[in-house]
Amino acid sequence: MRKAYTTKRATSSGPYSHAIDAGDFVYLSGQTAKNSSDADMEGDIAAQTKECFLSLFDVLNEAGLSEEHVVKVNVYLTDMKNFDAMNEVYKTQFSEPFPARTCVAVKELPLGAEVEIEFVAKKA
Repeated sequence: MRKAYTTKRATSSGPYSHAIDAGDFVYLSGQTAKNSSDADMEGDIAAQTKECFLSLFDVLNEAGLSEEHVVKVNVYLTDMKNFDAMNEVYKTQFSEPFPARTCVAVKELPLGAEVEIEFVAKKA
């Protein structure tokens, strides 16, 4: 049976859980700034990236975890011209050593978002 974690800070734009506990690991669904229940999502890529992290860290907190538990991050950008601006926010969200990461460009994201971020976290 799946154990799910959810937060009121983020909405779901489809039939998925915000996070699923898989024993030693917790898999967090991708969050966009447009999934945030608190955000005005007409902001630039830096504002959207920050909002993604706020929602993801809120889900982590629901699972009893923190940024130190994140071992893998996937970042999806609709325009690689936003890579540097996203990285400026990204590097403030973790301490070294940084989690493993993949960043790819995609044609488009749900809800017209410009960035989506997902995590894999390992329990201590």
